Amino acid sequence: MSLVEPVATRPTLQMQRHFDAPRALVWRAWTNPEVMVLWLGPVEWPAVSASQDLRVGGEWRACLRSPDTGQDLWQGGVYREIVPQERLVFTFKWDESHEDGPPADTLVTVQFADAPDGGTLMDFTHEGLKSEQSLTGHKHGWTSTFERLEAFLAAGGADQ
Repeated sequence: MSLVEPVATRPTLQMQRHFDAPRALVWRAWTNPEVMVLWLGPVEWPAVSASQDLRVGGEWRACLRSPDTGQDLWQGGVYREIVPQERLVFTFKWDESHEDGPPADTLVTVQFADAPDGGTLMDFTHEGLKSEQSLTGHKHGWTSTFERLEAFLAAGGADQ
């Protein structure tokens, strides 16, 4: 008998965001590490490093750093599915204990669609979170991260 709960029975975070930018630019923000490092992470833990091997089976890594304490939080995973400008599926796991104990393997799915106004609709799902506490923490983190992405895109950052 496994002591680890299956991902499907653990909490899931679902969010939808509208970005006032074409889908190609939102996709680039997610799939170019030099661009991703400029918006990834919540305001209190912005990314300072990002790397990607953007292929199915390829790994991604990012380091978030607290401007207040200088503490680093490393995270990473493996790409499971890549459909250019439509869908990214990747695993997500903290390197060390975070929020509520030892890290848990989780799964992120990001879907991109054209919005009627020329912008982009992004459907985001983060499944297999360890607990309700983890769900609350990730909801805050991803909400802040997507606000940073929205500001970055509004400033024209992804098309540089």
